[in-house]
Amino acid sequence: MAPPGPAGAHPTSIEPLSRSIFRKFLLMLCSLLTSLYFFYCLAERCQTLSGPVVGLSVGGEEAGAPGRGVLAGGPRELAVWPAVAHRKRLLQLQQWRRRRPPVPRDDGDEAAWVEETPGLAASPGGSGAGSSVAEAPPGTLALLLDEGSKQLPQAIIIGVKKGGTRALLEFLRVHPDVRAVGAEPHFFDRSYHKGLAWYRDLMPRTLDGQITMEKTPSYFVTREAPARISAMSKDTKLIVVVRDPVTRAISDYTQTLSKRPDIPTFESLTFKNRSTGLIDTSWSAIQIGIYAKHLEHWLRHFPIGQMLFVSGERLISDPAGELGRVQDFLGLKRIITDKHFYFNKTKGFPCLKKAEGSSKPHCLGKTKGRTHPEIAQEVVQRLREFYRPFNLKFYQMTGHDFGWDG
Repeated sequence: MAPPGPAGAHPTSIEPLSRSIFRKFLLMLCSLLTSLYFFYCLAERCQTLSGPVVGLSVGGEEAGAPGRGVLAGGPRELAVWPAVAHRKRLLQLQQWRRRRPPVPRDDGDEAAWVEETPGLAASPGGSGAGSSVAEAPPGTLALLLDEGSKQLPQAIIIGVKKGGTRALLEFLRVHPDVRAVGAEPHFFDRSYHKGLAWYRDLMPRTLDGQITMEKTPSYFVTREAPARISAMSKDTKLIVVVRDPVTRAISDYTQTLSKRPDIPTFESLTFKNRSTGLIDTSWSAIQIGIYAKHLEHWLRHFPIGQMLFVSGERLISDPAGELGRVQDFLGLKRIITDKHFYFNKTKGFPCLKKAEGSSKPHCLGKTKGRTHPEIAQEVVQRLREFYRPFNLKFYQMTGHDFGWDG
C-alpha cells in the first residue's frame, strides 16, 4: 500500500483531467463564436440581396407596370422586404447606372464620361476596348417595384452648347440626392408634341428628397423653350453654363470639323464680308454666344433669381467652388467638395477621384477637350470686339462679371 502524500494534495491524474476539460471548453467557445459570426455575416448579406426582382419584358422594356414583367423565379406578388434592403438595393442600382456607357446622340455630346485605365485608350463613347466603364450586367436588369417614382424635372441645365454642361451634370450625379437622365431628352425643342407623359417616362425613379434633373444645352437658344418649361412648372430651377463666347465658338467649330473635315474654314464661316469685317450672326456657332439676346426671352417667363449662371472657366479652374454654388442653388447639402477632384494635366480638365462604388478615377472622354485649330489672331480680335457690348449687357443682366473682356 502506497504511503499517503502530503496533506491537502490531490491525485496527479486530476490535473491533466482539468486541462482536458478546459481545452474542450475553449474549443466549444471558439465554435460558438465562429457560428455567431457566420450567421451575422449571412444576415448582413441577405439584407443587400435584390430580393424579389422583376425581369425585362419580351420587348426589352423595364418592368414596373402591370403586365410588363414577371417576378424572377417566383409568383406574381412581392414578398415583404425590409425597407433597409430596399434602400441599399436602390443605391446599388444608382451606382451602376452612373457608370453605364452613355447613349450615342446626334447632337455632338456623345460622351463623355469614362473611367481612366492607365495605358489603355477609351473609345469615343467611353465603352470600347480599353475603357473600364462598367458594362450592363448579364441577363435581365433587376429593378425593385415600388422604389420611388418618375417625376418631371425640378431643375434643368438649359445651356450652353460647348460651355461645360456635360461636366457639370456628371459632377452633380455624384451627389446622392441628384438623379439625372444621361442622354439629352430634347423635349422642349424637338419632341414637345409627344407630351409631358412621354417626357416624364424618360426620367429616372427618385425617392423623397431627391431631385430629378436633365440637361439639353439647345434649350437656351430655342425661342419656344422658356414658355414651354414655364407651362410645365413655373418653379423649375434653370442652370446655364456659360463660357467666353469666342472660345466657345471655336470649340463648336472644332466639334463640327471632327465630324465633317470638308467644311469651310472658321474664318470664312465667321465673316459675311472679310474685307469689311462684318460678322455673320446667322452662323449658329456665333449666334449662340450672344448670351444677352437669348437671356431676354427667358426673363419674360422666369425671374433672374430662379436662374443660376455657372462659369465654364471656373468649372475647370475651381470645380468644387462652382459645384458649391450649384448645390446651394438646388437646396442640396454640400457633399461634393475639393476632395472629389484632381486635375488631369494631359486632358486639361478636372476629373473625379474614386467615386462611391468605383475603384477608378472618372474623366471626360476623348470627345471632350479636343485640340482647337489655329485661328488667325486678327479674326479672334475682331470676334472679341463684336461680342464685347453683348458681354457687358450680359454682365449687367446677371449681376456677374465673367471677365471675358479683361
